[in-house]
Amino acid sequence: MSHSKESDELIFFVNGKKIIERNADPEVNLLFYLRKNIRLTGTKYSCGGGDCGACTVMISRYDPISKKISHFSVAACLVPICSLYGAAVTTVEGIGSIKTRIHPVQERIAKSHGTQCGFCTPGMVMSIYTLLRNHPEPSTEQIMESLSGNLCRCTGYRPIVESVKSFSPSSSCCLMYGKEKCCLDEEKNEPEGKTSAFSKLYKKEEFQPLDVTQEFIFPPELKRMAEDPQNRTLTFHGERTTWIAPGTLTDLLELKMKYPGAPLVIGNTSLGIEMKFKEVSYPIIISPARILELFAVTNTKEGLILGAGLSLSQVKDILADVVSRLPKERTQMYCALLKHLRTLAGQQIRNMASLGGHIISRLPTSDLNPVLGVGKCILNVASTEGIQQIPLNDRFLAGLPDASLKPDQVLISVFMPLSRKGEFLSAFRQAPRQQNAFAVVNAGMRVVFKNNTSTIKDLSILYGGIGATVIGANKSCQQLIGRHWDEEMLKEACGMVLEEISLPASAPGGMVDYRRTLTTSFLYKFYLDVLKRLKMREPCGDCDISKNLCQDLEDFPLTMPHGVQSFKDVDSQQPLRDPVGRPIMHQSGIKHATGEAVFCDDMSPLAEELFLAVVTSTRPHARIISLDASEALASPGVFDVITAQDVPGDNGREEECLYAQDEVICVGQIICAVAADSYAHAKQASKKVQIVYEDLEPTIVTVQDALQHESFIGPEKKLEQGDVQLAFNCVDQILEGEVHFGGQEHFYMETQSVRVVPKGEDEQIDIYVSSQDAAFTQEMVARTLGMPKNRINCHVKRVGGAFGGKATKPGLLASVAAVAAQKTGCSIRFILERGDDMLITGGRHPLLGKYKIGFMNDGKIKAADIQFYINGGCTPDDSELVIEYALLKLENAYKIPNLCVRGRVCRTNLPSNTAFRGFGFPQGAFVTETWVSAVAAKCHLPPEKVRELNMYKDIDRTIHKQEFDPKNLIKCWEMCMENSSYYKRKKAVDEFNQQSFWKKRGLAIIPMKFSVGFPKTFYYQAAALVQIYTDGSVLVAHGGVELGQGINTKMIQVASRELEIPMSYIHLDEMNTMTVPNTIGTGGSTGADVNGKAVQNACQILMKRLEPIISQNPNGTWEEWVNEAFIQSISLSATGYFRGYRAGMDWEKGEGDIYPYFVFGAACSEVEIDCLTGAHKNIRTDIVMDGSFSINPAVDIGQIEGAFVQGVGLYTLEELKYSPEGVLYTRGPNQYKIPSVTDVPEEFHVSLLPPTPNPKAIYSSKGLGEAGMFLGSSVFFAIADAVAAARKERGLPPIWSMNSPATAEVIRMSCEDQFTNMVPKMDSKCSKPWSIPVA
Repeated sequence: MSHSKESDELIFFVNGKKIIERNADPEVNLLFYLRKNIRLTGTKYSCGGGDCGACTVMISRYDPISKKISHFSVAACLVPICSLYGAAVTTVEGIGSIKTRIHPVQERIAKSHGTQCGFCTPGMVMSIYTLLRNHPEPSTEQIMESLSGNLCRCTGYRPIVESVKSFSPSSSCCLMYGKEKCCLDEEKNEPEGKTSAFSKLYKKEEFQPLDVTQEFIFPPELKRMAEDPQNRTLTFHGERTTWIAPGTLTDLLELKMKYPGAPLVIGNTSLGIEMKFKEVSYPIIISPARILELFAVTNTKEGLILGAGLSLSQVKDILADVVSRLPKERTQMYCALLKHLRTLAGQQIRNMASLGGHIISRLPTSDLNPVLGVGKCILNVASTEGIQQIPLNDRFLAGLPDASLKPDQVLISVFMPLSRKGEFLSAFRQAPRQQNAFAVVNAGMRVVFKNNTSTIKDLSILYGGIGATVIGANKSCQQLIGRHWDEEMLKEACGMVLEEISLPASAPGGMVDYRRTLTTSFLYKFYLDVLKRLKMREPCGDCDISKNLCQDLEDFPLTMPHGVQSFKDVDSQQPLRDPVGRPIMHQSGIKHATGEAVFCDDMSPLAEELFLAVVTSTRPHARIISLDASEALASPGVFDVITAQDVPGDNGREEECLYAQDEVICVGQIICAVAADSYAHAKQASKKVQIVYEDLEPTIVTVQDALQHESFIGPEKKLEQGDVQLAFNCVDQILEGEVHFGGQEHFYMETQSVRVVPKGEDEQIDIYVSSQDAAFTQEMVARTLGMPKNRINCHVKRVGGAFGGKATKPGLLASVAAVAAQKTGCSIRFILERGDDMLITGGRHPLLGKYKIGFMNDGKIKAADIQFYINGGCTPDDSELVIEYALLKLENAYKIPNLCVRGRVCRTNLPSNTAFRGFGFPQGAFVTETWVSAVAAKCHLPPEKVRELNMYKDIDRTIHKQEFDPKNLIKCWEMCMENSSYYKRKKAVDEFNQQSFWKKRGLAIIPMKFSVGFPKTFYYQAAALVQIYTDGSVLVAHGGVELGQGINTKMIQVASRELEIPMSYIHLDEMNTMTVPNTIGTGGSTGADVNGKAVQNACQILMKRLEPIISQNPNGTWEEWVNEAFIQSISLSATGYFRGYRAGMDWEKGEGDIYPYFVFGAACSEVEIDCLTGAHKNIRTDIVMDGSFSINPAVDIGQIEGAFVQGVGLYTLEELKYSPEGVLYTRGPNQYKIPSVTDVPEEFHVSLLPPTPNPKAIYSSKGLGEAGMFLGSSVFFAIADAVAAARKERGLPPIWSMNSPATAEVIRMSCEDQFTNMVPKMDSKCSKPWSIPVA
C-alpha cells in the first residue's frame, strides 16, 4: 500500500491492538485489509456487496457528547479502511479462540448445531455478539433484526436462532430444554400424537453464562482522540483515489466548492457498490463523518430535524422514541418510515447507510424516499454561499436540475414534519423476500381531508420501482381533489393511475403486469386503511368497512422460527463411550464459530504468489476474430495473460473447453486469464483485453428454441410399464397440460476456490481446492498438463458448501489455474467473485414437463404419458445423468400401472448446468405432484385423498423394476398426518378463508420416496486409512469430503465405536489424493454410507491384529495394548475398503436394481398469502423422515432442515433471470434471493420415524443429505391451495398447473381480480421482454 504522496496516519484498533497505517488506500476495504494485510481470515468474503453477512464485524465508536460507546455490526466488504479513523474493530478472532477461551456466543452456536459448512458462521457470531453488546437480554424483534442481514445456505436457520434465543429471558425455555411443548405456547401449536421420542439435541445447562464484564474495554486512547478531535483535515492518498476527511463544516463546504464532482461518503453502501460492481472510480472522495452538524437531532413543535449523517438504524431508534411519546395521529409519517426501516436491507447496511446518502442516491427502489416525498419533508442544504431549503418532492426525486442540490452544496439535515389533523399517510412495499431485499414496487401515499369530512383536500402518491426514478401520480391526484373517499373515487383513481404511470413491456426488471398491478393494489390498500381510520375517527359516520378487510391490510409479521426435533434416543444399555446414535456436535463446530477453521482462501500466501482473473465471453454464440491482450500486459502488476495456446495437454473434456478457442458458445465462457501480483490488478487488467467477435446463428436460449432447432445432448431416454394407450381408452377422464420449472443457483457461501502450488522438483504440483471430487480435479489437471496423476496431489480440508456445484466445475477451474501456474512458474490463487461464479458455473436444470393423465372419477390414476425437457446448457456436464434420474424417480410415491416417460437434454447457448442436490428428483417429482393435484381438482376431491389412493401400499416394483417395501412410506405419511393435526387444521384453514377475502391460507401434505445413490457399482467404492500411533492417538483419513454435512464427525463416531476408544483420541485431517487415491465424488447422499464402511473395515482389521494382545491383557489400557503391538512389530496402520453396492441399469430393457435403499418421508406445510401483493408467510411445517438408525441425529436433522429450507427457496423464491440473448442478470444476493431467517416456517417440527433395520448401510443408518429438498414443495402446493381458494371465491376456473417458483409475482397474478383485470394487456410481439423463462 505504498503511494508517492504523503498521507496522514490512519489510527484505529483491531481486537484491542493499535493499528497505524501510514499508506492507507481509499479503495481498500476493511475485509481485504483484515484478510490480506493483518491475516485475520475468520471474516469471510462471500458476495462483496454487503448482502450476505459473511464479512460481519463489529465497529465501536465513542461519542464525546453523550459520553457513550456505540457498537454496531457492519459489512466489512463495504467499509473503506480510511473511514475507520478513531474506531475500534472487533472480529470473530477477537472475542474468543480455542487457544484461549471461547465466547458464549461461539459455544452456543456450535453446541446448538447452528453450523454445518461453517463459512457463514463467523458472520453470524459477530451479528449475535454485537446484539448482545447492546442488549444482553435481547427481545424477539431484536434477535430477528440482528440476523436480517446474514444468509446461511446449510442449516435452515432454526438452530442458529435457537442459539441466540438462549440469551433471551423471553425465550421458549421449555423448548430449549428439549420438551415437546412450551408452557407459554397455545394448545394449537402442539404437534399432536407425538410418540415418546427424544428431542434434546444439546444440553443447555452446559452453556457458560454470558458475562458482560469480560468483554473488550474500549481503547482509552480512542476516547482521548474523540474528546480532543483537533478538527484537522485528514488526507489519505491511494493508487487512484484520494480520501479527504474534513474536521469542520466550513472545511467541508470549502472542499465541496473546490471539488464539486467529488462524492460524499459516510456509509459507503451506495458508492461502494458502484465502485465494486460498476467499476467506477473517483480521484477525490470526501468523507464528512467527523462533522458534528451532520449528526444533530432537533425536536420542534412542527417536527423533527435529523442530521443527514445519521445512520438508518439511528433514525429508526429516534423515530421509535418519538412515536412512543406522541399521539399516533401526529406521527403517521414516522410510523410509515419505521415500517419500512424494519425490513429495509439488513442490519449491517442499516447501521452503515446514512439518511442523507439514502436520499441523495435517489434509488428508484428507495423505500424511504416515497414516504419522505409525500410527507412534505424539507432538505436543508449548505454551501460556502449559505443555507438553502429544497423540498423533497417528486421533482427532486426525479433528479430535475432546478429541484436538486448544486454540485457545491451539501445536505446537512432533513426536516420531517408531524402529521396534521385530517391527514392520513401510509407506506407500502412488496419485495421478493420479506427482509433484506429491494422492493419490486413501493409507495408512499398521503391524503388530507377537508375538516370533518371525507372530501379530498390534498392527495400525494409516489411510487418506487416503476421507472428509473421515483414517480409521482400528480395528474391523477389533482383530478381527485374535491372527490369523496368512496368506491367510485377508488375505481376512477385506479384507472387514472394506470394511465398516468405507464411501464413498457421491455422495462428493465421485467414483471411489467405485476408491477402495474401493485400500483393499484397499494392504492386499494391505502383506500381501506384510510377508510378504517376515518371510521375510528367517526364511528357513526357513513364510512363502512368490515373487520375482516381491516385485518387483510396488515403486513405479515416478522416471526421467530421455533419447533421440536424428535428422534429415538440410544438404547439405555449402550456404553456411554459409544457415540453412535448420539447428537454429537460437528467436529469443526467450535473452529467454525471462532473463525479458526481454515478454508481454501484462508491459507497464507506464498512468496511470489499470483492472482488470477478471467476474461469471459460477452456473446452467446460467436466466432472469435481476434484477441488483443497488449494493453492488459502493460498494466500495473500484470505478470502474464494465459490463453488456449498455452495449454500443454488437453484443453478440456467432452466439448467443454478450459479456454475458448476460435468460438464461444455461451455468455460467461472463459476465454483467457490474467495473472497479476494482486487480484485488483488482475481484475483491472482483464477489462483491457480486447476481443472482436463475429456473431453466429442460431442463438438457442430456451427449451422451446432447442426443440425448434432440434438441438439436443445425447439420445432420448425412455421408461415404460403397462399399456398406456390402451389404458387411455378405459378411463373416465383425460387431463393434458404442461408445467415450467425454473433453475436454481447453488449459492454455496464459499465461492469456487483453488490454489495451485508448483513444488519445483519432479514437476510435482499441490492443488488446494474447494471440491466435492478431488480425484476428478486431479484427473483433469493431469490431462490438461499432460502429466501423470502421481505428480499431482489435490488437498481438500473442508468446503464452504457445495450442493453438487463443486463436483465437476472445480476440475475445470483448477485446470485453468494449473496452466497459469505452469506458464508463470508461480503459485496461483484463483478465487471466483460471486458474480463470476454465478455467471460461469451453471446450476440446477430448468425443466419443461408435459403430461397426459388418464384417471377415474374416484381419483384413481390409470395411465400417464410424460415428457421431460431439461435445459442442459452448452456442454454435456452431468445433464444426461440428470435426465435419467428425473425419469427413474418421477413416480415419487405413486403406483401408476400404465406409465410412459421420455426425456431429452436440450443443448442451448447458456453456461452448462450441472449437479445439484436431489439431482433431477426435485424437478421430476414436482411435475408428478402437479398432475396428481390437478387430478384431485378435476375430480373435486381433496388432494390428500387422491395421493393416498394412488400411493404404493404393498411390496412392489418401481418403474425400473426394482423391488421395494413401502411400509415406511405409509408410516411417514400417517405419522405426518397425525403430527400436523392435518384434518383439524384443514378445517381451520377453510374457516379462515371463509372470513378473509384478501388473505387466504393453504395446507398441503406431500409424500416422498427418494432413492439414494448412483446407477453404477463403481460409484459406491470407498477407501480409508486408519493409523494408530504409539501414544494411543488415532489418525483417520477417508475418501469423502467434508462439505458441511458432518461426514467427518460421523467417521470419527464410527472409528470410536469400532476401536472402542473415546472420540477425543481420534483426529481426522484433510482429504488428499496421495493418502487415499482414486476416490469417488462425495454426493448422492452416500458419503457417510460408503466411507463409513471403509473406515469400519480398516478399524476391524486393526482390532483383529490387536485381539491376541487384548486377550492376554484384558485389563490393560488402550495405550498399553498399542505399545505392546508396536513392540511385537504388529502394523498399526490399515487400509479399509468398501467395494460398493451392486447397481446397474439396462436402458434397453428399462430395468435395473440401481439404488441400495430408499428414504421415505412426508411434509405438511401451511401458508398464508396476501392476494393483493403476492406475499406469503410460511406458518408451519411438520416433517417426518425415515432415517432408520441415525448415526448422529443432530447432523441428520440438520441436513433435513437445511435441505427443506433450500427447497423452499427452489419452489417459492429463487429465480434466475436471463435476457433474450442468454445473459444472466441475477449474479449475486442483491438480485438473487435465497431464503433468509424470516422465510423459515414459524413452527418447524422435524421427526425421525421410529427406526427400522436398513441392512445395506452402516449401522442400519440412511443418507439424508438430499431427501429433504423435495419436501420444500409442500410449501409450493400449500400456496397453490391458497390460490385455489382465492380463485374459487372469485368464481374463477382452477389453475391446473402453477409454474415454479411460486414467487410473489406468480401468486399475485394467479389471484385474478378487478385490479389485475384493469391492467391493459400488452402484445408481447411488439417489444422484446427484458427477461425470458428458459425452461
